[in-house]
Parts: sequence; structure tokens; C-alpha cells
Amino acid sequence: MADDLAKMDATAQAELVRSGAVSPRELVEAAIERVEKLNPQLNAVIRPRYEKARAEADAARLPGGRLAGVPFLLKDLFCVHAGDEIHSGCKALKAAQYTAPHSTYLAEKFRSAGLITIGQTNTPEFGFATTTEPEAYGPTRNPWNTNHSTGGSSGGSAAAVAARIVPVAHANDGGGSIRIPASACGLVGLKPSRGRLSLGPDYGEAWAGCIAEGVVCLSVRDAATILDATTGPMPGDPYAAPACEGSFAEAAQREPGSLRIGLMTRRPGNQDALHPECVAAAENAAKLLESLGHRVEAAYPEALDEQWGVPFGTIVLAHSARTAEDVADALGREVGPGDFERYTWDLMNRGRSIRVTEYIAALEWLERWERRLAAWWADGFDLLLTATLSAPPPPLGQLCSAAADPDEVYRRVIDLIPYTPVANVTGQPGISLPLHWSEDGLPVGVHLMPAYGREDILLSVAAQLEQAQPWIEKLPPVCA
Repeated sequence: MADDLAKMDATAQAELVRSGAVSPRELVEAAIERVEKLNPQLNAVIRPRYEKARAEADAARLPGGRLAGVPFLLKDLFCVHAGDEIHSGCKALKAAQYTAPHSTYLAEKFRSAGLITIGQTNTPEFGFATTTEPEAYGPTRNPWNTNHSTGGSSGGSAAAVAARIVPVAHANDGGGSIRIPASACGLVGLKPSRGRLSLGPDYGEAWAGCIAEGVVCLSVRDAATILDATTGPMPGDPYAAPACEGSFAEAAQREPGSLRIGLMTRRPGNQDALHPECVAAAENAAKLLESLGHRVEAAYPEALDEQWGVPFGTIVLAHSARTAEDVADALGREVGPGDFERYTWDLMNRGRSIRVTEYIAALEWLERWERRLAAWWADGFDLLLTATLSAPPPPLGQLCSAAADPDEVYRRVIDLIPYTPVANVTGQPGISLPLHWSEDGLPVGVHLMPAYGREDILLSVAAQLEQAQPWIEKLPPVCA
């Protein structure tokens, strides 16, 4: 029975609990066994939370949340329960054993949905890298090939879900950090619209609205169900995404109709070509969509060829400098280069040199650019189709290492993500779907992006693709 549980998505596990076939405690114990068995090979779970999870499972009352009893993992960044340690992949916070003074709204919404957190997952320091190899906790390994990266920054969560330790895990996304590891690990990764999930109580918005919370999971129905359970503004939130007609779970069950989809298979700005496997992933997805009755044409917003990455980088760097101050406040002392990785410290120092007027100018340029970009969807396109990344998951050590020059690390990080940051800047939703594997067996995700607020369209077509080309039974070599 334990092996059967591991192959089920969160919706199926919750149905077993509701039927009385299993108890929340049984699901939690089975997941803990999988952590103990598989984590030595993966280094995905960095801090167990077993005793609290057992107590929460025993206290579970039914009927409760729509995912009552399902074991879950929280990423070691932003989202946390009061009293639990949270280090954000930072060695200084780890050394201090820093604990959260209060729960985030999202952590409480996950709990209200019935999810039971059994531990916390690895992340690069403050989520600044596209691979999960922090000095504080060491690299997380990809279940499809343990010599390769899981992507980042939600790489620990993605590795755990791909290996079927849990069916779903928390993730967040400031430049692709839900969708990058979803692509690298063969999962569904939905970044919701700006304002869809609250970042409170600590933030109204983060990185000038670029950061969104979410999950990585095995199925589209899980993504929809969890979005329903976590969506909605909280008191004091500065704005909220438009409400979905009905529920997102219902949207995932609706036929999407015939959509107009633009296909882009080169980098924005006429830069170097994508890896052939990524081009094949996007082109094969286009053919599949056409077979399902959609119109696919070679088209994309011309604004993507503008130099939007420079002002976006200004935003990220400025907020990196603020992160150093946050850590100093948390530790109650001044911080210096010995508290952070070399790459992180370099980002923080670059951020300190940015003038206030330069930051405001970057925000204003991006606001105008967002309007030029949004016009493409307003003019009649429903979705933009691309590969999620520019290449399959690279070997560990290739993207980020302690000895590497920070400029080179930054170049490699940006080089991997020609598309995903777009949705962060504009606030649009985006999803990575596991529709392609390379010749050597590594996942290569496909990315779809609708207009702002249209997760309903996104989930509807994603579910249609999942039904046409199922992926949940594709299992990695390291798996429960």
C-alpha cells in the first residue's frame, strides 16, 4: 500500500482519507519513510518536522480542507509556520538557528487546506540562483540523474515531488523559481498571477511585484485545487488578482475551446539559439496543441526583443541589498562577506550602488514595457508557447560554484531563463508542463503564458494536454 500511495497525486491521496481507506497519520508516516529512504541520495529535505507533523495528523478533523491529511513540504524561503526555523539557504541564518516569529498567511492557508508539513526543502541562498546548490546545505540532486541540477530556486521541493516523497510541495517564483525546477524535474509548475496569493503579513509585494507563491506538483488538478485553497487577498494586501468564474478546479475540467497560440522557439532579442531539445519540446507541444484543435502560429510579442532584462536586473539587485539589511535585523548585528556566499555578497554590493532615481526609472520603464507586451494578448492571442528553459538540466557545479567569478555566475543564471522572468515582470501567470524528455532521459519543460488573471484558460488547456499525453506514470530512477 505504501508504494501505491507514493504514485498518487495529492487529490487521490485526499480521496483515500475522505473514504476512510487511510488515515492522515498513515499518509504522514509513509511520507516520512520515503524521506528517510531517498533523501540521502537527493538532499532535498534539509530539516524534518516529523513530530509536529505527526501531532497535526493525529489532530486532523474531517471533513476538513479539500486536501486533508496529505503530506507536504515547505521551501526554506518566505513561507513558514511560527516557531519553525527558516534560513533561506543562508549560512549565517543557519548558524544562528533563526526561527520565524509568526506564521505567514500562506502557511496557514496550506494548513487550512489540510496539508501536513513534514519538513522543509533546500533552496539556493535567498533564491538568487537557477540551481539549488547552497553552501549552507549542499547541492540537491535531480532524481532523473543525480549528477544534474534540479534547477532553482525551488529545487529541493521539486526533487522531493519528482521522487514521489510527497505529491506536492511549496515553491515560489521571482524569475522562474517555480517553473525552472518543474521543468528540470518533470513536474507541473504554475506561477499564479500577481496578487493571486497573499505574501502577508510581512510583504504586500516583493521585488516590486515580481515574486509569487505557489507549488510544484504531479498533476494539473492538484495545481488547480491548491490554487482554489490558497487564492484570495488578506486584510491589508495592496491589490488582488481578478476572481475566477467558478473555481479553478472547475476550469481545469472545462474544454478550452479553440485557442490562438503564438509559438516562439528562439531567444528574445535574436540572441543565441536554444538547445535543440528545447526547440523540439516547444515544436512537439505545438503539434500536439494543433491536433487538439488549436491554432498555432509562429508569433510572439515584439516587445520581448527589447532590453527588458536590464531594468529587471536593477530591481533584483536593489532588493538584494535590502536582503542584507533584513538579515542584519534578524541577527541583531552588522553583516559582512563572511555571512554570505561570494555570489550573493556581490549582488548585494551591486544593489547598494543603485541610486533611488535609477530604481524608479527602471520601474517606470518596465511599466511602459508591460503595456506594450500586454497588447499582444489583447490583440487576439490566448497563449504564448515556448520552452521553459534554454537547455536541459545542466550538471551540478556548472551554473554556480564558490570559486566561480560572480559575473560569470550571473551570466550563466540569466542564460538559462530567456522566458520565465517575463511573467514575473508583467504579473501574468505561467505554467511549465512536463511534455518532453531529452535523449539521455532528462526532463525538458514546455511553458505557456496567457494574459494577466487568466489561470482559467491556462489550467483548462494544461489539463487537456495532460489527458492527451499523460506524464504522471513516468518515474525517475530515484523514486519511491
